[in-house]
Amino acid sequence: MQHSLLRNSFLSLIGVLLGMGLLMVYSASITARPTEFEQVYLSRHLTFLSGGVCVGLTAAFLPSRFWRWAAPWLFGLTLILLAIVLVPGIGHRVNGAQRWLRFGSISMQPSEIAKVTLPLLVCWWLTPRRNAPDEIRSRFRSWLTRFAVIVPIGLTLGLIVVEPDLGTAAFLGGIAGIALFLSRWPIRNFVISTLAVAPLATTALVLRPYQWQRIQGFLTAWRDIDLAPYQVRQSLTTLGVGGIHGVGLGSGWQKLSFLPEANTDFVFAVLGEELGLIGTLGLIALWTALFLLGLRLLAVQPVRSFEFTAGATLLTQVVLQAALNVAVVTAMVPPKGIAHPLISYGGSSLVVTLAALGIVVSMSRRDTAALTEIGPPAGD
Repeated sequence: MQHSLLRNSFLSLIGVLLGMGLLMVYSASITARPTEFEQVYLSRHLTFLSGGVCVGLTAAFLPSRFWRWAAPWLFGLTLILLAIVLVPGIGHRVNGAQRWLRFGSISMQPSEIAKVTLPLLVCWWLTPRRNAPDEIRSRFRSWLTRFAVIVPIGLTLGLIVVEPDLGTAAFLGGIAGIALFLSRWPIRNFVISTLAVAPLATTALVLRPYQWQRIQGFLTAWRDIDLAPYQVRQSLTTLGVGGIHGVGLGSGWQKLSFLPEANTDFVFAVLGEELGLIGTLGLIALWTALFLLGLRLLAVQPVRSFEFTAGATLLTQVVLQAALNVAVVTAMVPPKGIAHPLISYGGSSLVVTLAALGIVVSMSRRDTAALTEIGPPAGD
């Protein structure tokens, strides 16, 4: 009974966040000269939302053994899509970045799908089945095999860097690190990987000067706000206008062509202007409650099982993306185009987020606990 109550509360919080997102997408889409423009955004968002809810419910009803079986296949499909998007004439290029695949009026970012399939693969790789033969169980304790998981991670990040999308690559690298940590990957492997990646990351910054300019702009914002990048100035101004109580839902002015990407990357700033500090803290409280309830749901599984590691990683991925979006909007980290899950307008991000949360529900079923073993010791 308590588990059912936790699950229902978890689903209710998702519903509240989706409802808040629907309101904010409509409000943030209003332009200086109101037309049918905002209704178009709202109708598209409703279409994405309907598809995302169907995907999320399907994922929730599937047993965890399906995700264990499907993990390598889904990851393989993701790698193919990440490669296809780089093919000239197939991948769609916007502002110098080739990240999208278009199917008529529908576009998709394969890198968004990787936010689900890469953690599933890592957890699948490091948690063998309980009924596996002894020789297979011992193989998973091999230092070389456990370190080899870095290969699919490196392939994924490399393809995304080529797009180029260094921010998403760094985010996926962090999520993969969380999956490795929860799967008891040896600390020495983390040290070796960090030493190997550091020169590559430095080279990427040198070869793409605009990334370094973003970091410089972020540092400038803390020294002199008047010299900060336009997006940062407008974001902080929008939040400041809202004060404690806000100017009222739909009554914000900054979204009227002053604040860039008002209904996507900076929708949190619009929420701050219209609902004030109370609204922004309320949204943060909702995300905190969702994270804690999700961990409580997954607590019925063994800590080192596939269900717990995969579910906890996907839950952390969603909440961490929300936290990073808030950090960007409030100038706490360098500016990066990252949507606010369930709140921002968007297709791929919304569907993938609901799929991830659906998988978390799937992993939390008690009757799956006996299907997988507790993983190998941390020092193996």
